Amino acid sequence: MGLFERWLSLWVGLGIVAGIALGAQFPGLFEAVAGLEYASVNLVVAVLIWAMIYPMMVNVDFASLRDVGRRPRGLCITLVVNWLIKPFSMAALGVLFFEVVFAGLVAPETAREYIAGMILLGVAPCTAMVFVWSQLVRGDANYTLVQVSINDLIMVFAFAPLAAMLLGITEVVVPWETLILSVVLYVVTPLLAGYLTRRLLGAGQDSGRVDAFTQRIKPFSIVGLVATVVLLFGFQAEKILGQPGVIALIAVPLIIQSYGIFFVAYGWAYVWRVPFETAAPAALIGTSNFFELAVAVAISLFGLNSGAALATVVGVLVEVPVMLSLVALANKTRSHFPAQGNLRAVGENS
Repeated sequence: MGLFERWLSLWVGLGIVAGIALGAQFPGLFEAVAGLEYASVNLVVAVLIWAMIYPMMVNVDFASLRDVGRRPRGLCITLVVNWLIKPFSMAALGVLFFEVVFAGLVAPETAREYIAGMILLGVAPCTAMVFVWSQLVRGDANYTLVQVSINDLIMVFAFAPLAAMLLGITEVVVPWETLILSVVLYVVTPLLAGYLTRRLLGAGQDSGRVDAFTQRIKPFSIVGLVATVVLLFGFQAEKILGQPGVIALIAVPLIIQSYGIFFVAYGWAYVWRVPFETAAPAALIGTSNFFELAVAVAISLFGLNSGAALATVVGVLVEVPVMLSLVALANKTRSHFPAQGNLRAVGENS
């Protein structure tokens, strides 16, 4: 785990502090940046989001899809949790907390925006950080790649309809044109760019060239994330300073969602006797979020200074410490799962 990934919450925290301080001191600067948009897409943020997403898309190997039939149980858990459970549980938790539990603490219009941001996190399964989590539990790297690649392909077609449906259920008006444009900008285009990059690097002959390339461009991803956080919290500075506890309010349902989804996926894998090298990454993929996409779509749909954008960034803040605790739990319970090498002995064909 690299220095950036290990201390991601710290960098995000520093970005939050810097953004609030700069937003309070130079509000005119952030208003000028907010005005640089076209077709509901802020141009500055679009560049920063692309800097975050492109490096991780280079890691997606569509050639791995030929192994899709290998150990289908782990893949089944990943797909069911990511697309049939997680989006709906996140929407339900958002409504429960911000329309019932925290109803007296947040204005109804703001509450709907927070719920929208959480829904966008829920319908965006992890693409990049899951490789880190898989490595930390010594999971099957090739199988993790298969799971991520299939998730990305499904995301191209399922993200917009699922997000629109859940946002509609929670009475949030969704401009379809903006949602589809966001998917094209932040999923389809970088995914295609990543694929073409792999072809140019000759990934089939030398995977080391891809690894070296992604390491070289990784600083752009780091800068993009931290700069986006600074901008978002700069726009939210006045609101946060007036209601500082709002970050904690948003964090509560996000944390409950993360632990709940992990235990559903991990428990299912245990019942099915899925080998640990497949079970742990499958559960971690379902728990983690593609927060870069969620942030980008929240900004496009609701604006830079919206509650939805704020909720997605709080998701970044809580994700790493939560995921590290789940990695530790998975490693401690490794012995309760069959090992990959013992599949034939136990008759497992997951």
